[in-house]
Amino acid sequence: MKRLYILLCAGCCLFSAVPAVAQVERPKLVIGIVVDQMRWDYLYRYQSRYSEGGFKRLLGEGFTCENTMIPYVPTVTAIGHSCIYTGSVPSITGIAGNNFILNGQKTYCTDDAGVRGVGTTSEAGLMSPRNLQTTTIGDELRLATNGRSKVVGVALKDRASILPAGKNPTCTYWFDNETGGFVTSSYYCEELPEWVKEFNNRHLPDLYLSEPWETLYPIETYTESTQDSAPEYEKEVCEGFPATLPLPLKEIYRQMGYDIVRRTPFGNTLTLEMAKAAVEGEELGQDDDTDMLCVSCSSTDYIGHQVGPNSVEIEDVYLRLDKDIEEFLVYLDGHVGKGNYLVFLSADHGGMNNKTFLNDRRITADSWNEDEMKDYLNRVLAQVYPDAGELVTYCMNYQVFFDTDRIVRLGLSYDQVKAVVVRILKNDPRVLYACDQEWTATAPIPEPIRTRIINGYNRERSGGVQVITKPRNYYGDDQGTDHGMWNPYDSHIPLVFMGWGCKHGSTTKPTYMTDIAPTLAALLHIQMPDGCVGTPISSLLE
Repeated sequence: MKRLYILLCAGCCLFSAVPAVAQVERPKLVIGIVVDQMRWDYLYRYQSRYSEGGFKRLLGEGFTCENTMIPYVPTVTAIGHSCIYTGSVPSITGIAGNNFILNGQKTYCTDDAGVRGVGTTSEAGLMSPRNLQTTTIGDELRLATNGRSKVVGVALKDRASILPAGKNPTCTYWFDNETGGFVTSSYYCEELPEWVKEFNNRHLPDLYLSEPWETLYPIETYTESTQDSAPEYEKEVCEGFPATLPLPLKEIYRQMGYDIVRRTPFGNTLTLEMAKAAVEGEELGQDDDTDMLCVSCSSTDYIGHQVGPNSVEIEDVYLRLDKDIEEFLVYLDGHVGKGNYLVFLSADHGGMNNKTFLNDRRITADSWNEDEMKDYLNRVLAQVYPDAGELVTYCMNYQVFFDTDRIVRLGLSYDQVKAVVVRILKNDPRVLYACDQEWTATAPIPEPIRTRIINGYNRERSGGVQVITKPRNYYGDDQGTDHGMWNPYDSHIPLVFMGWGCKHGSTTKPTYMTDIAPTLAALLHIQMPDGCVGTPISSLLE
């Protein structure tokens, strides 16, 4: 017994002699900024007019991956936001579109009838991440610190706040049009925190909306005495001009003979103001455990859909976003400390040039109307299968969805029905490829398109047939644009890291949206999300 006691004491002495392991070095705060519908080339298209402290600062101090691509189709908002933070693809995450089929029903990606709204009584509050089937980098951060790290999501769009923050965040907040404020759901908490109530009570949207939209009028025709007729000029000159013009554009248009007489708020400004409030309200980056803030700027997508990438409105929104980012980075410098935070900027998808704009320049483009395609397919199928009824239930996400219950009940072969649809689609002059999703791997489709189809196919939630349209054929009208395909205009996105742990530089080596989460995991020395298929960006980490 005495010998055992001596051995135990000796063991204790040995352990006490081992030096303590140094604490893992991590930044105080990680901030993700996802700019909705930001094509890669927007980093450079307006660079001569960007400020020194916004996009230019990110590029000048940070590390940019110039050849970052989205490795799946369809390229849409919900999938993009979930992919960035999970390092995974729809086949695994279950987020197969903004909408998809779940248990036979068309389902919005973050709908959850089992929760109640917090801060609202509208349906806008009935949201949660329950449909997301993998963890995010924020989830892994909280697991690594036993819940001490805080993870917060902020965006105008619910899906752009909920999906990035993951399954177990501190909270996420999105904008409710009915209340005019940021709300959440009972999935996260029972009552809005006081700091959110205080922010909503500032009524910033009302303040912004009290100032009318800025509009261009001919200088020689617009005077104080002709204000009553101004709406005529508004329609004639630039109907629906949506945003406040920064000084450089004001001077350019003044030289062209136009004056600026009205102005409006902008949603990205509101989002980044809410992000600042979240930093202070949740005390993000103020202790020894790394926190994460997931921010998405949604207004760029709204405007892009309305007027397209080559509009002056898009130029304006990026010049103003550049100033908003500059102010946000200065805020972080002062509140968290320069060098204490890591920020990355990327996008959920890009957007095609407007088809009218292209056709005017002898670059052929056309529309792809999914509602019309559904009706057309059912009409043709009715000739092949008389009295079968509608076998196609939806065309969405550039996929064809079938009433599989009806097909089984009628004793039809699902594979044969899909084969008929594939033949029909291949005869459409706008279609490049069409394939049965279960047989994509053996279809005569070149890389990288084949792999992107496979990555985007979730067998429980995706359509049975995938459509790949020819370049410049998209779902949209004559005025704006859309996205969803594999082409570079939709899938080539910006990716810039700046701050803690990041050297200055760039790479043109192929990188992918799925590489963002594992790169963050490597920098933070935590586990990758549990569905991650990406790899750390070695040129940044070396």
